[in-house]
Amino acid sequence: MTKFGVGQGVPRWEDPRLLRGGGRYSDDQNRPGQAYGYVVRSPHAHARILSIDTGDALAAPGVLRVYTGEDMADYGSVPCLVPREKADSSPMFSPPNRPLRQERVRYVGDYIAFVVAESHSQARDAAELVMVDYEPLPAVTATEDTVRDGAPAVWDEVPDNVCFVFEQGDSAAVESAILSAHHVTTLDIDISRVAVAPMEPRACIGEFDKFNESFTLYTGTQGPHLMRQAIAEPMLGLTQNRLRVVSEDMGGAFGMRSGPYCENLLCMHAAKDLDRPVKWTGDRTEHFLVDDQARDNRSTAELALDVDGKFLAFRVTTTANLGAYLTMFGPHSSTNNLGTLAGTYTTPAIYTHVTGVFSNTPSTGPYRGAGRPEAAYVLERAIDTAAAEFGIDPVQLRRRNYIPESAIPFQTGLVFNYDSGQFEKNMDIALAMIGYDGFASRQDVSKAAGKLRGIGISNVIEQAAGGFPEWAEIRFDPSGTVTVIMGTHNHGQGHETVFRQMLADKLGLEFEQIRYQQGDTTSGMAGTGTFGSRSTSVGGSSLLLAAGKVIDKARRMASHQFETAEDDLEFSDGLFTVAGTDRTITLTECAKLLSNFMTAPPGMDVGLNEWASWRPPAPNFPNGCHIAEVEIDPETGALEITRYVAVDDVGTVLNPLLLDGQLHGGIVQGVGQILAEDISWEPNSGQMITASFMDYVMPRADMLPNFETAVNENAPTPTNAMGIKGAGEAGCVGALPALMNAIVNALRPAGVHSLDMPATPQRIWRALQEAKRS
Repeated sequence: MTKFGVGQGVPRWEDPRLLRGGGRYSDDQNRPGQAYGYVVRSPHAHARILSIDTGDALAAPGVLRVYTGEDMADYGSVPCLVPREKADSSPMFSPPNRPLRQERVRYVGDYIAFVVAESHSQARDAAELVMVDYEPLPAVTATEDTVRDGAPAVWDEVPDNVCFVFEQGDSAAVESAILSAHHVTTLDIDISRVAVAPMEPRACIGEFDKFNESFTLYTGTQGPHLMRQAIAEPMLGLTQNRLRVVSEDMGGAFGMRSGPYCENLLCMHAAKDLDRPVKWTGDRTEHFLVDDQARDNRSTAELALDVDGKFLAFRVTTTANLGAYLTMFGPHSSTNNLGTLAGTYTTPAIYTHVTGVFSNTPSTGPYRGAGRPEAAYVLERAIDTAAAEFGIDPVQLRRRNYIPESAIPFQTGLVFNYDSGQFEKNMDIALAMIGYDGFASRQDVSKAAGKLRGIGISNVIEQAAGGFPEWAEIRFDPSGTVTVIMGTHNHGQGHETVFRQMLADKLGLEFEQIRYQQGDTTSGMAGTGTFGSRSTSVGGSSLLLAAGKVIDKARRMASHQFETAEDDLEFSDGLFTVAGTDRTITLTECAKLLSNFMTAPPGMDVGLNEWASWRPPAPNFPNGCHIAEVEIDPETGALEITRYVAVDDVGTVLNPLLLDGQLHGGIVQGVGQILAEDISWEPNSGQMITASFMDYVMPRADMLPNFETAVNENAPTPTNAMGIKGAGEAGCVGALPALMNAIVNALRPAGVHSLDMPATPQRIWRALQEAKRS
């Protein structure tokens, strides 16, 4: 077995460098002679800009320029790559989203002016001297208020605030099934808005080369090539070879860093204008005010069942809050992963109707799961509610409706076609791990102590790695050492480790012999990026294809060296052997010979460098079962997660340590949303009241138990050579419904049948008091 090969629990290779201060994050980057920018932001959620006076700011010490909307009017808008339609099939309204606003602002924190000075403190101080005269206008922030009669219009072009209407599924079949069903469970669900809150706030540097007339943008992004594509032609009006995007280390993204932000264009414009690099670094308050947020859906779910508890149909009607502007992937989360509403069940008819609405809030966009956790939450909450109304165990209700393994491949009632999976087996393993049969006894013990105990189940399934291709390049230098250049981006997932493992395993190289490179559109030929649980399956498949080309080329070199036919050469563990002899040559020696034009065979390209691109023929479907158990003190509403188990099928496991890291992180983010996280605004003024960690509560270690995880590797996907399924979002998809089902299960004996997130102690206590009164 190769040292540190596939399947081994190798600790992340990049961690010692990062822990010792060797990270190259966005704010660590500095360019010679750089100036510093600071954004003047709107204090109003909705207002007309009457005038902007920059005179005092321009006269302040160190100030070089103050830019307003007029200076940026020639730039294009942030492009939205997910077009949708209105109810009449006309294109949705995609509002202008240029770097600075000219006539109106539409949320607190909106972009007014950009001050550039010799230092960050000088730019910040001068920003306070920019005088803006506003005419405040009525604002709307709450999702349910955006479509009410008389609601303020965020955009004059859209008086009803409806950006798009999206439908999927068979509406007529679902309506018929609901009308004839023995029982219909109806549940109203509020999925709160969350801030992404990565460890590293955003920062960027813009640089302009006046001799080549080209820009360089240094910033953290999940897809540098995709970022270049979004900025160059749509916003700058330049060909892509005149924009270089560099993204080295990044302290968290989770979807928030998918596309461009206005500061990127502001820094590049100022750099060209001033003929010097310009740097901007955001602070935590700016992050809460302007960075892409997520979730924020209001849904009504209707689950129709027959007399035996078989699911007949499922209908979900959703209003999704998009914020004031559309991000690059703005409508994605509310419309692109709706197949998760089918879950792991045989429900024959499913229909969903989504209305995307504008509000006077920051834009929403993808966040870990990007619609999958929301869909799974709606489905699994409806199933538990139906079980309670039927008076049967939620485990038994699920058993009656599982897709059997013998039926796979299985076309669900909504979009997804599953290629593999052992859904009921996942639940059986999880039930055994948590000791489900002994739950009633544990519940009695809690009751005797004056506590409420509950248990909640969720079945996880999601679509991963669909559609987009990925690139990988392998370069051997004359010494025989290797650099692998990936189009994906590592920002905590462990790519530097797992791609080394894959390449070392395939080529029989020493793990330490391989160097990893990413995030520079000049050195990497192409790339799509890291999102959607795709990097290992799609990027890894591209890497293996490139490695296969390396072996084929090295085989020709070995054939020339030994003067033997290529078919007579066997390759294993980095060694070519002439069949039936002891004549051998290493892959590294072949690379050295090919790197020297004196020893490379005639007719062969010099150098052992290869690249490959691979596009998955179909998505894969990570799946599993998560179970949470909680205990609640009814006197205070305080909640403890006593157990949490998760069984996941992510196909072939390449590195169990990295897998656990991904699953644990996703579970924590799901727990955080259920128990604490909630972006809120003052309804009349539109002022955010959770703009710091004093008010926006993040998950903490004392909220969490030790997670107990297991994997079911018995159903690898046939969609890629190694049978890999996605893993990055599975924890988050499973955690939201499992934990809320456990909480409601605990509260139901006390008369509480539903609860909205976040399930804070205060909200739990109030629900219990209301149940007592009623």
